[in-house]
Amino acid sequence: MYKIPLSDQGDAIPTFRMKICCIGAGYVGGPTMAMIAHKCVDHTVTVVDINQARIDAWNSDKLPVFEPGLDEIVSGARGKNLFFSTDVDTAIREAEIIFLSVNTPTKTYGVGAGRAADLRYIEKCARKIAEVAEDDKIVVEKSTLPVRTAESVKRILESNSNGRQFQILSNPEFLAEGTAMEDLEAPDRVLIGGDQTPEGKAAIQKLVDVYATWVPRERVITTNLWSSELSKLTANAFLAQRISSINAISALCEATEANVDEVAHAIGTDSRIGPKFLKASVGFGGSCFQKDILNLVYLCEHFGLPEVAAYWNSVIAMNDYQKHRFSHRVISAMFNTVSDKKIAVLGFAFKKDTNDTRESAAIYICKDLLEEQANLAIYDPKVEVAQIQRDLGIDADNEYVSYCQDPYEATKGAHAILILTEWDEFKTLDFQKIYEQMQLPAFLFDGRNLLDLEALREIGFEASGIGKG
Repeated sequence: MYKIPLSDQGDAIPTFRMKICCIGAGYVGGPTMAMIAHKCVDHTVTVVDINQARIDAWNSDKLPVFEPGLDEIVSGARGKNLFFSTDVDTAIREAEIIFLSVNTPTKTYGVGAGRAADLRYIEKCARKIAEVAEDDKIVVEKSTLPVRTAESVKRILESNSNGRQFQILSNPEFLAEGTAMEDLEAPDRVLIGGDQTPEGKAAIQKLVDVYATWVPRERVITTNLWSSELSKLTANAFLAQRISSINAISALCEATEANVDEVAHAIGTDSRIGPKFLKASVGFGGSCFQKDILNLVYLCEHFGLPEVAAYWNSVIAMNDYQKHRFSHRVISAMFNTVSDKKIAVLGFAFKKDTNDTRESAAIYICKDLLEEQANLAIYDPKVEVAQIQRDLGIDADNEYVSYCQDPYEATKGAHAILILTEWDEFKTLDFQKIYEQMQLPAFLFDGRNLLDLEALREIGFEASGIGKG
């Protein structure tokens, strides 16, 4: 009969069925591994990163990533079966499954610059695994990667195998920042791709079993490697395409006095179209949409499909147009000059309920206005001042930008207000109070169609939204 191991004090010593490692403690790796540890209490999960400050943050009370519900999940599992460490070598040696969740930014140099994914960090991970692994490993691509990246990882590992067996799986993430923990708790689907060999299918099944702890089996989709890798790029491209499509219509609505929200609702009731991702705005942001579409464009060009590449590139072009169109509309409405005028920027994150600013529309709009010598007063409830400065490429003592503790400070004495992130708190602001402390005429430009424009106009604002003539 199996006996439970006991400590010297007679307490049961926890035993873990499997050790899982994740290389990369960012927006994907940290939350995903936290959920696995939370749901799979008989597995031990270690998240490793060479960035000491990031690991220190994960081990503190102020996590480096803001997601609703994440703090509770991490605090409940950390130190029990969830660990954060900079000891990459030990974590690799001890793990049976190794997730790769490192950054894959768009290349800024060489062949494919501005479009192709920069895979240097993925390759470094593969070489590190080959260097320190002492037995067979299952290596799981969690980062968003170009099609056939797994083949490159496999070649590196197999060339340095020395008798060890490596199985490569693709398990792309489909998280939406701001609802990541909900998405992990109850995903629409979990996609796992692998070799269709007996060994590959066995590796797929091992990862299926991990997710099956809490995800219904019918929601776990298994494919070959290439289908899994391409599915992630395609999903993001389709979602971004919908946003660019409704944003294109928003420009036409402004010209014709139609209302884009009414148009979106009318077409969204068509069951073939559906209502999701039809919210007109200043444009999409985040780490995935633009990067993945540019990656898709590069792949199409590489495989001799220029017409397909041009089609997907137009989604990015429309998004860029929407951001700059908003900036130009602000300048035009304010008598064709914003020089020396105080403009309150409410929201800097690319969407609500996250502190992520990557490719945020606010970055581009603020840069446009700074070029026009506007004075910006920026408020965001979650984004650090240092991050805003990095994104805008400015020094801490820049005379044109100030950082505010609340919306009322930002709007005091302002000529205009820009709503650039749809934070819920902006819906409940006392706009009568705000109006009374602004310069007149008081302009408000709602880049998220968050507010009641008619109510604002009754107060006295010259208020406008996206796609509303």
